[in-house]
Amino acid sequence: MRLTSARSWLAVTTTVLSGLLIAPAVAQSAGGGDPATLAANPANWAMPTMTYDNHRFSTLDQINTDNVGKLQVAWTFSTGVLRGHEGSPLVIGDVMYVHTPFPNTVYALDLNNDGKILWKYTPSQDPNVIPVMCCDTVNRGAAYAQGKIFLHQADTTLVALDGKTGKVVWSTKTGDPSKGETGTSAPMVVGDLVYVGVSGGEFGVRGWMAAYNVNDGKQVWRAYSEGPDGDILVDPEKTTSLGKPVGADSSLKTWQGDQWKIGGGDTWGWLSYDPKLNLIYYGSGNPSTWNPRQRPGDNKWSMTIWARDPKSGMAKWVYQMTPHDEWDYDGINEMILADIKVGENTVPALVHFDRNGFGYTLNRETGELLVAKKYDPAVNWASKVDMERNSAKYGRPLVVAKYSTDHNGEDVNTKGVCPAALGSKDEQPAAFSPETGLFYVPTNHVCMDYEPFRVSYTAGQPYVGATLSMYPAPGQNNMGNFIAWDAGTGKIVWSDPEQFSVWSGALATKGGVVFYGTLEGYLKAVDAKTGKELYRFKTPSGIIGNVMTYQHNGKQYVAVLSGVGGWAGIGLAAGLTDPHAGLGAVGGYAALSNYTSLGGTLTVFALPSS
Repeated sequence: MRLTSARSWLAVTTTVLSGLLIAPAVAQSAGGGDPATLAANPANWAMPTMTYDNHRFSTLDQINTDNVGKLQVAWTFSTGVLRGHEGSPLVIGDVMYVHTPFPNTVYALDLNNDGKILWKYTPSQDPNVIPVMCCDTVNRGAAYAQGKIFLHQADTTLVALDGKTGKVVWSTKTGDPSKGETGTSAPMVVGDLVYVGVSGGEFGVRGWMAAYNVNDGKQVWRAYSEGPDGDILVDPEKTTSLGKPVGADSSLKTWQGDQWKIGGGDTWGWLSYDPKLNLIYYGSGNPSTWNPRQRPGDNKWSMTIWARDPKSGMAKWVYQMTPHDEWDYDGINEMILADIKVGENTVPALVHFDRNGFGYTLNRETGELLVAKKYDPAVNWASKVDMERNSAKYGRPLVVAKYSTDHNGEDVNTKGVCPAALGSKDEQPAAFSPETGLFYVPTNHVCMDYEPFRVSYTAGQPYVGATLSMYPAPGQNNMGNFIAWDAGTGKIVWSDPEQFSVWSGALATKGGVVFYGTLEGYLKAVDAKTGKELYRFKTPSGIIGNVMTYQHNGKQYVAVLSGVGGWAGIGLAAGLTDPHAGLGAVGGYAALSNYTSLGGTLTVFALPSS
């Protein structure tokens, strides 16, 4: 099925809630607060990523390998919204902040009073934004700083709410939904700036990252993924890629004509920050269109890891993982900052599990490429990443011609490409445990057939240009694995197969337990050293949210949002049945409807009282 309009792509309707409900605030949300200071207290979950380094590791250990099997449901909360629930709540002091998919409601819950609703914010948004949201109406969460909640709404309104009352402090428009720009990512706050990116690569939106003042919402800088050096905020002589200056017009030279103006490279993933190096890190997504024949060249700087100065936005270094992407291998997945041993040396590393199926380890200070290995055995589109420093192809994946989708004839259906377009891993974040030195990664074990076709650009209409079908890797019944990864050597330490893709974010704890959720709806706990399953509980709907933990009144809790959806669950979320709909995911995950249904619930777990 070829996509001809946004409405035929996701033919769904919704009832839009509006207004602002204010209730008296009783609990205290720790007043103002710098995110790093709040995050240093493990009782809080103060950032969408928990900490700036994106470890998603908690030092709480009341729940451990000896007792995790005794977990019970402590309480639940219905969000009142269906569709896919990504991200996780925040906990600041005695208050939990819960967000939803469109219409992007935010609740403040009193942890001292059975989760009583302190206030509820529901923005009034034009429902026409829904058809231009690529892969469900998801939102990955809110941020907190200086007594404010920051939310990037679907309609690209960045809003600051008073953390105690829910009243709007300021709001600013970051994009234009009529052109396909939408907001789905979680903001990050560093100092007096709040950072947000944009979604819309499937509509020809040119990606950007922007910084806004936390006090008044005024834009401080905006850096595009493609275009002139001044637009992408690179210095031709000082910004490096694999140790060499990028040179003048590094992006423009890799696009044909003005294609860069609708070139994608969107920025809807997670951000991280290194206070010592004073650099922020994030990834840019797929180039637009999905038909590679219509955009010859490397298409820089889509599919790229960026390291930028947080104040000025200037890029220190870049690394493009998939030049001239032919498979929609978005590069937006999280950057995990950890000091790990690579060979004989401990290095300040950045570890990134890309959709293209390679796990990358780089020096986060210099951008030096240290490790690039496949983290799913099914990956076949490239044989390896060239690690020979003197090679002309250094740092590039060596594409296997059989699985290229860039053919002389544009309508050739390339079959058996692994991974599928949703990648060996999508945006669901991995976790890192400094106790074991391992990374815990939710993965997809899925392949695809990919047929490009010529497509013309119309603002606000799908600009995809490919038809896909997805299925489990050959000879396999499982569509996912949950793995432990050694980023210093690029090896899988252990792997737990899952029937469907693992589409939730992971949590590692000092108690030696790693948590994750499944598309059928199970919260699972496994031993961090061995992967042995220690606990499971089936929540009301499939889990695509990120597991989090916090402590209140001396008791540790584990919580997760359930509500099936996202790209993998778009068939259920949007009521789609054509196997090619949802960019190929509907057919691939058709069996999911036998195990779960729509929902929107927060489930909170704790050990029984002694």
